[in-house]
Amino acid sequence: MAEQPDPSAPRQKVVRVAGSRRARLTPVAGTDTDPEAAASPTTRPAAPASTGPKGPKGPNDDRLMQDVPPHY
Repeated sequence: MAEQPDPSAPRQKVVRVAGSRRARLTPVAGTDTDPEAAASPTTRPAAPASTGPKGPKGPNDDRLMQDVPPHY
């Protein structure tokens, strides 16, 4: 069964943002309000060197790589 939240704990409040479709929550004590700043470039995993296909090149590979889906 799920634990019940502590009723005496401070709660987040929903704040409307003018001109925005989304609301904002107020920060809670002891939480990180900017998680993107906490991740530094040295802690992120390295991107793969090549995202291209692996293995030998086939006769249709050039054409398939240049094709654009119809919804573009």
